[in-house]
Amino acid sequence: MNEQEISGVVQAVLEGMKNTGPSSHAAGHVCKCKKHSMTLDIANALIEKVRDKAAGMGVPAVVAVADKAGRPVAVQSMDGAYIASFDIALNKSFTSASLKMSTEALSHLSQPGQPLYGIQFTNGGKIVIFGGGEVLEADGKMIGALGVSGGTAEQDTELAAYGREVFKEVIACL
Repeated sequence: MNEQEISGVVQAVLEGMKNTGPSSHAAGHVCKCKKHSMTLDIANALIEKVRDKAAGMGVPAVVAVADKAGRPVAVQSMDGAYIASFDIALNKSFTSASLKMSTEALSHLSQPGQPLYGIQFTNGGKIVIFGGGEVLEADGKMIGALGVSGGTAEQDTELAAYGREVFKEVIACL
């Protein structure tokens, strides 16, 4: 599969996942609030909540938050986390931001015979095809992504999904 074919498949998947609900802002609206952009305060508050959940599960995790362009905003490594988990968490946040989907959803689309098979070999190897990455949204708009690494794929997926849900509380408080 070449780059053009991959791009076409990703676009088709995104079209199928597109939220068709009404926009929360009128055209031309310039939002001055911080809840539509990933700030360091938001990223750190989210990381703290995910870290607390990971500690309760006994998982020494690395938690990364990226902005909507996939650039890291904050990364924290819990004591005892695997060294490799740092890059994996960063790459999970990059993957979710760049493909606008969870790495868990991507894991199914990238299996042999599926439309995105081989995608993990693109983007300099930064694409992660197992759970632990989630898109972060506010008012139906993607503002960033979360990556969690340190436990099993199931634990990382659970922690990232928790982070996606608790993110709504985090932005409501800031």
